[in-house]
Amino acid sequence: MVRSQARTPRWWNYWGWGSGDMLGAGAQAVVTGWLFYFFTTFCDLTPVEAGLILGLPRLLEAITCPLIGYVSDNLRHTWIGRRIGRRKIFLLIVIPLLPCFALIFVTGQTFFYYLAVFIVFELLYTMFLIPWETLAAEMTRDYREKARFAGARILTGQASAILASYLPILIIDAFGGRDSAQTFLIMGVIFGLLFSLVVILVVCFSWERPYTDEEKAIVAPPFDARAALLLPVRMFRDLFSTLRIRAFRQHLSIYLGGYISQDVFNTAFPIFVATVMMGATVMISQMMTVMYVAQLVSVMIAIQLVIRIGPAVAYRVAISFFGAALLLFLALYLIRPELSGRDLFAVLNPGSALFSPATALWLLVPIVLAGLGRGTLNFVPWSVYNYLPDVDEAVTGQRREGVFAGVMTLVRKVAQSLAIIATGWIIGAGGYVADAPVQSQGTVNVIVGVVVAGPILVMLIGLIASWRFRLNGANHAVLMTEIERLRAGETTPSSPEAGAVVQDLTGWPYDNLWGRNRLTAERKQP
Repeated sequence: MVRSQARTPRWWNYWGWGSGDMLGAGAQAVVTGWLFYFFTTFCDLTPVEAGLILGLPRLLEAITCPLIGYVSDNLRHTWIGRRIGRRKIFLLIVIPLLPCFALIFVTGQTFFYYLAVFIVFELLYTMFLIPWETLAAEMTRDYREKARFAGARILTGQASAILASYLPILIIDAFGGRDSAQTFLIMGVIFGLLFSLVVILVVCFSWERPYTDEEKAIVAPPFDARAALLLPVRMFRDLFSTLRIRAFRQHLSIYLGGYISQDVFNTAFPIFVATVMMGATVMISQMMTVMYVAQLVSVMIAIQLVIRIGPAVAYRVAISFFGAALLLFLALYLIRPELSGRDLFAVLNPGSALFSPATALWLLVPIVLAGLGRGTLNFVPWSVYNYLPDVDEAVTGQRREGVFAGVMTLVRKVAQSLAIIATGWIIGAGGYVADAPVQSQGTVNVIVGVVVAGPILVMLIGLIASWRFRLNGANHAVLMTEIERLRAGETTPSSPEAGAVVQDLTGWPYDNLWGRNRLTAERKQP
């Protein structure tokens, strides 16, 4: 049932909504951290085939992402949107279907089986992700409260990533140390059930933005053949209109720089450990667990950093940590301390016969540095996202959380798809053979190059954009004050400084804000 009045978020609302990232980040941790390795090691698929399975479904979401965002925004004019919720109706649909995640980890199937199952899961994932992402922006307009929502989300996501990295160790130990495909099937069943549970928590502990009087007065027009034909036109018009907002364009560069660099790293890192360090599933799992624990600590720090020094500065600090870690991994490969096949936790234990300070340092420092950088890179873009509908409202005079979530997810998935396909293709072209006991030196060089150079090149895009990004706590407060003035009918800024801030964020002259522009006129056209 949709609430009709504003509410103040409490701690259970932050964590209830944030638990949704158990599905958001948890699924991605399994997909980007394990599936490429699983397909090439246990399913007799080539690196190219594995990359296609992980990449192609995301290209199909060029339609589904904006469609779900557009439809969820416009359901507010319908009976079902007002009685059940324009966002929550999607969440209720996916609850009984998410356990299908386990079907991905059934071995002995064909390329087309894995592709079809992954497409179905990605569709369900998108039906949850886009409506869920809008809710934090709808539940509050306060800068600090939005930062807390983002913090709860990313902390939960990092905790689920730790679970995704450590579960294989627990399962292998429970089944007598067998390093086999059964490990991943059990993990898939556990996560499939958890996914349904966390969506139930989101439904119970979150709410949608109350309807304004103007929205209540709007009655949805009849959906006839003409409306059906115009739907794609209107949908893609809304989609591309978001790119007319300057802060959003800058944000997309920051977002992709942080996330795509991690997609490349996550896809290639298990292969890096298996070939360069000669480690098995247990060692890969151990290293990823340490890294995700460091990411969890990083997010706790990043919540305060974003509030105090702003997202752009925190982002640049994170890039420096992750970049330093990648260079240390390169040094590890070049210097090659005696790490091959070692159990990470035994090496780091001072009481172990394997322990030496130099070996422990070479293993631990780059892993921890990578985690510290990656945690903040994950947090900053989704902290900023919660404020972008406010910038858009200054331009259009409307709230379009769903469209922005759809565009972000669309751009993310298409870019992620291309990154994973390219990573798989490069590793395959480098001569990687999953069953080979030893890879050629040329193949190892290619894998190291992908792990190190790939993320650094992508992060440079976000780094450049961060120097021009001005959305922070102080400027957001100015923006919200000016929005209230515009809502009251004012047409001039409260001061020249305030006008300059709003114009810099929106990319539009102040005289053209609040719907007095081509962007709003184009959106109203049939």
